[in-house]
Amino acid sequence: MLNNDRIIESHKQCVKQGLSPDYLPVYTECCSGAELEAKRSQNREAIEVIGFFVDKFLSSVAGDPFFIAISDHEGYILEFKGDSSIIATVRQLGIVEGLRFSEEIGTNAVDLCIRSNGPIQLIGEDHFHKALHQLACYTTPIYNKDNGQLLATLSLMTGIQFNHPHLLALLCTIVDSIERELLLRRNNTQLQILNQVLLKTNYYGVVITDALGTIIDTNDIGAAILGKDKDWKDSCLGTSVFERSRIAPYFEQVISSREPCVGIEVALQVGNLQRYYMLDVVPIYDNEHQLTRVVGSLRDITEMKTTEELLRNTEKLVFAGQIAVSIAHEIRNPMTTVKGMLQLSSKTTNPHYYNLMMSELERMNAIVGEFLILGRPQAIQYKDEQCSILLQEVLSVFEMQLEMNGIQIHCDTQERKTIRCDRDQVKQVILNILKNAMEALPFGGEIRIQLDEVEGFQRMRFADNGVGMTDEVLQRIGQPFHTTRRDGNGLGMMIVDKIVSSHNGRLVISSELEVGTTVEVWFPCV
Repeated sequence: MLNNDRIIESHKQCVKQGLSPDYLPVYTECCSGAELEAKRSQNREAIEVIGFFVDKFLSSVAGDPFFIAISDHEGYILEFKGDSSIIATVRQLGIVEGLRFSEEIGTNAVDLCIRSNGPIQLIGEDHFHKALHQLACYTTPIYNKDNGQLLATLSLMTGIQFNHPHLLALLCTIVDSIERELLLRRNNTQLQILNQVLLKTNYYGVVITDALGTIIDTNDIGAAILGKDKDWKDSCLGTSVFERSRIAPYFEQVISSREPCVGIEVALQVGNLQRYYMLDVVPIYDNEHQLTRVVGSLRDITEMKTTEELLRNTEKLVFAGQIAVSIAHEIRNPMTTVKGMLQLSSKTTNPHYYNLMMSELERMNAIVGEFLILGRPQAIQYKDEQCSILLQEVLSVFEMQLEMNGIQIHCDTQERKTIRCDRDQVKQVILNILKNAMEALPFGGEIRIQLDEVEGFQRMRFADNGVGMTDEVLQRIGQPFHTTRRDGNGLGMMIVDKIVSSHNGRLVISSELEVGTTVEVWFPCV
């Protein structure tokens, strides 16, 4: 509170300015209507909160001549409230909305409050102007509790006969409530923003627990990630996060250690699909550094994982190409020798056997050339071919090996169609598929082959009753170097898929463990 010396000093300043106590104060600064509206808009939240508490106070003293003014941090009056009779009196004194209380108009509570940064009261002759000696004025500042900046001032005016020493204390109490309400509103606004960022996002699944691990909030994406639909969101509230086995350990770690746990990769089953997420779990503390909340966020990284897998496969293909180029010449050298020796002995060899061996050597050479496709593209020679003829040529090579392994072949080639293809490549497709089928029948069995026409395609269907494959193995078929055989290289089905795709066909594989595998190759008919 300002002491008498400060009031006396203010009176001396009025005299120096040439003000006369016998005349009404002359108000020199007043903003326009547009400027006043702009100031009100800028202070809308403060005016709303102040108005709420002022109205409660005025309703408790209804009928008493109290006048209350709300001013901004510069002393401009933004709004009047109070008894209508005293408001009329105040207007007669020249005090209106938009007017500024400054040092130039003489001793006034608003200016002294702003300059002294504290509450002030002027009773009767504390005012410099005699016309104000019948008034008691009280003003207290309103601060922003976050940064300590002056937001506004709240002034109460009444007749001197209603003066009471508790009025300033009452005004300070009202202002304290106003400041706390403004702080609460700002905190609520921040919480709403955080809520929108966390819970309303379409990119993260969020799970929020208290300090004991009880789920207090989540969003729809979080509920879906944890394997439930959005209706589960309400039913999960109040349950323990420790019941969610895949994320529970990380919440336990954060709650026990009070340290964040970030960048954890977890795999979760969402519906019928397995998806990958990056999990961050962080502790939230109050002002006393007590743990109040634990927030877990799950970001979907499935596409990123898929991209990484593609990059790894690309690296494998590059490596496979390098291997193919390096070993192709080593394979072709002995093949050339065998072919030369066979040609030298052609006169003493059965012509049928000679032609068959030469044909197979040429096909082996073509296979090596196709193997080189991993290292560099090969020219493809397309011709109209009968699938049944190509199939029989491959089966003639496998006939003895099939018989030795106790494998029976059942062929149904009634629907024979012509396709446009590179014959050597199609034979390689058939050879690789039959080779896989044979290896799936180590103790003998059956391979059923069927040719038919489906939707304009010549379909070749190979079905064995071998060991079959799991879903996990089936999903990875065609990936380079992925094989379940100890001596395999994982390139056979990858080459098959590449050849079929280059012929605008498609490859369909189905399998069941301990039942068998079916491979369908579709080539467009001519």
